[in-house]
Amino acid sequence: MKNEKRSRSTVSVLLVAVLAILAFIRGPLQIWFLAGAFVLWGLWMMIPMLIKAQKRSAYRKQKKQATPARSVDFQFPNLMEPTESVLLRHVNFRISAYLKSAFPDVTWEWQEKEPERIIKNGGTARIQLFGVPDYNYASVVFDSKANIGCDMMKIVPLSEVAGVPSGTPVAPTPQPSDPQIWYELQARQVLEDLIADLHSRGHSSLTIKDNGDVCIKQANAEVKTQTLKNFPERNYWQALAKVFEKEGLAAAVTESGLAVTW
Repeated sequence: MKNEKRSRSTVSVLLVAVLAILAFIRGPLQIWFLAGAFVLWGLWMMIPMLIKAQKRSAYRKQKKQATPARSVDFQFPNLMEPTESVLLRHVNFRISAYLKSAFPDVTWEWQEKEPERIIKNGGTARIQLFGVPDYNYASVVFDSKANIGCDMMKIVPLSEVAGVPSGTPVAPTPQPSDPQIWYELQARQVLEDLIADLHSRGHSSLTIKDNGDVCIKQANAEVKTQTLKNFPERNYWQALAKVFEKEGLAAAVTESGLAVTW
């Protein structure tokens, strides 16, 4: 309604202006005045339309900015493997505390391929003991109430009785030239997982041999746990020790290898 009234009023003004020009102005100037009147009238009609269009554009822009982003459906990550690893280390600490209450120097390792299943479902698992007089194995019992029991055992391997010779050592592998790059690409994940596992079983140090064998002390013997590929030569060990120190580990070069403690 407002637009219609405004259009009628502007048309009326235009008619009055045209009649005035026709009545009072003669000759060639009359055409110019008429053209000017129509131009002014056209501009007067277009200004409200332009203002309205500008307001609409600003409103749409503001509305678009205020509209919240479309929410994405949350998907729970698969936490099965990390949860089992944390559970296993927690149980490792419980077993270590239980054994160290009677044997302060004890260390141990699992003899089961997947101890997580036994821990979760209950049952009996076997561990090998080191640093315990008169015992070298134990049976660990898990019940449905999360209780842990331990039965000490003494087992003598048949190979030890028959005098079977031990296996041949692993030949050294090619060496890298940059200890930092070697650590990041080939050793970080292996050592982090290994140290976490060893720490949960009572260990506080390991030794890396010249050929990359990672050894731990079990009672009075050294036992190889893993082998690091492309382990740097001895002339790189001082630089490698600094790399370990940056990771919060103490490293020292010894005659038997690179000793790492935590």
